[in-house]
Formats: sequence, structure tokens, C-alpha cells
Amino acid sequence: MPSGTEHDFEAFARATQRRLYRTAYLLCGNADSARDLTQTTLAKLFQHWRRVSAADHPEAYARTVLTRTFLAERRRRLRDLLAHTHADPPPVPGHAELRVTLLAALAALPPRARAMVVLRYWEDLSTETVAQLLRCSEGTVKSQCSRALAKLRTQLGEAHIYATES
Repeated sequence: MPSGTEHDFEAFARATQRRLYRTAYLLCGNADSARDLTQTTLAKLFQHWRRVSAADHPEAYARTVLTRTFLAERRRRLRDLLAHTHADPPPVPGHAELRVTLLAALAALPPRARAMVVLRYWEDLSTETVAQLLRCSEGTVKSQCSRALAKLRTQLGEAHIYATES
């Protein structure tokens, strides 16, 4: 029989697991990595459940843990990859469905830029919130998002469709 705090964590995990997985999927670009990232995040949250449950916004705390875990794992993988192999150029999306094309374009972004784009535009978080999550200035979020969006527009082609009229 779970204790009160374990029961509280289980209820929290059930309530937030889908949202965490969706964000993880957008960050990782594939289901297996997203499941692993979600489970790692939930394990970290369980380890520090007293601190998490005392937070004003436990879901925001969980999203922060998820994002920072993703970035840390990407940095670690990148170090390993650079130490052992040369990176292949990213695949060029063909005439695939829009979802697959967008995921491929997101995957081509550096991890930190991808995290900023996902948090800012998919999760619809404010520039200030994204800056706090990623421990950087609001100006950095704005400039990195601008560059990442420009890269996505170039990669997806027909940039004039996305441009606003003067």
C-alpha cells in the first residue's frame, strides 16, 4: 500500500504523463526517446517529490526537469558522437506528410534551439518563462527563436508563405 506521498506522486504522474510525453516527443523527435525522457523525468521527480509537491506549480517544475534533462542528454550524446564518429548530414525531407516534414525540420535544429521553439510556440510559453526554464536572458530566447524559425522556413521551403505583409 503506497504511503500518502507515494500516492500523491502516482496521481500527479498519471495526470501529467501525457503532456510530458507530448513535449518530450516534440523535443526528441521519436517515440522511444520520448518515452525514455518521460520516464527519466518522472524518476527524477519521484526522487525529489517533497520539493516538487511543495512548488507553486508542480507541472511547470516537471516541464523544467524534462527540458533540462533533454538538453543534458543531448550534450552528452553530442560529446560521445563527436568523439567517435563524424555526423552525417540530416536527411532531406521529400513529399512526406506535413507532420513528418515538420518533425524532420525540428530534428535538424540544435537541441537548445529546438527546446526554445517547442516551449515558446508549441507549449505557448512566454519569452520570460522560456528564459527562466533554460537559464538565459529573454533576448537570447528571442534571437535564438528568430534564427531557428528562419532556419525552419528555409528548410521547409517557400519562405514567402510565412512572411507577413508589410
